[in-house]
Amino acid sequence: MSDEITVVAILKTKAGCEDAVAKAMAACVPASRAEATNRQYVPNRDLDDPQTLIFIERWASRQALADHMETPHFKQLAAALEGLLETPLQVHILQPIA
Repeated sequence: MSDEITVVAILKTKAGCEDAVAKAMAACVPASRAEATNRQYVPNRDLDDPQTLIFIERWASRQALADHMETPHFKQLAAALEGLLETPLQVHILQPIA
């Protein structure tokens, strides 16, 4: 089995903060995609719930994700999100079962 993982990160914004969160997410994309261990890094908006924004990511391993979370661009994203989320960030780390 490969060490590659998929990450689904769900951000539920406070009302009126949707655009600020989307902008912060988009700002993190270029540097994240440039990381050697990144396979996919796509911010999405839930069409049925505009306050829900979702990252779909693929990383070479859990360690690659941990390393990503220590980068300056990720820390900048985390700081930008302070006070803008209605609920804590939900992160699901997935691996195929078949």
